[in-house]
Amino acid sequence: MPAAIQFDFSRAVARATHLFWKNGYRNTSVRDLMKVMTIGEGSFYNTFRSKRYLYLECLKHYNLTVNQRRLNALLEQKSVKEGVRAFFRTLLDDLDNPRTPALCMLAGSVSADVLADRELSRVVLDDMAAFSRSFSERLAVAKLAGELQADFNEKTATRVLVTFLMGLFRTIRVLYSRSEMEEEVEMLLRGLNL
Repeated sequence: MPAAIQFDFSRAVARATHLFWKNGYRNTSVRDLMKVMTIGEGSFYNTFRSKRYLYLECLKHYNLTVNQRRLNALLEQKSVKEGVRAFFRTLLDDLDNPRTPALCMLAGSVSADVLADRELSRVVLDDMAAFSRSFSERLAVAKLAGELQADFNEKTATRVLVTFLMGLFRTIRVLYSRSEMEEEVEMLLRGLNL
């Protein structure tokens, strides 16, 4: 019979998520993870088996907390235009928070080391596809409701938004101020008729 977990699992995963989010998969060692999670080697390997499986658990945690909060901002507004702007406001608020790593954990997972691992790659690409579907479906519903023009291409617009987000995460803290980023977001959205 497996031994009962002797630590706060949710707290340990939240701390590990933050470390992976901050440092990336490759630059996060098992020793660093055990230290931040305040668990020993036995607890680590008995519970998570490996850094890889812990990373998968952390991706789930990130999607259920950070990404879900951002998507809720998109989905909970009355109009799609308000929703897309609420999404970007929430995201920029996160990036303004000094305790929040600059790069989205999911965006940071689009790296050679993660994509080289078949299982990690599948999970990351599935997560990205689900994120894109949420955007595309919200835009499609708005088009059906007459909020957007009948010829609005929600799939292309979604790809443009996701591409913009990937660039935003890579440059925001080193190249742009919040006001400059807001101007860029607004220009992009106006260009997409959003």
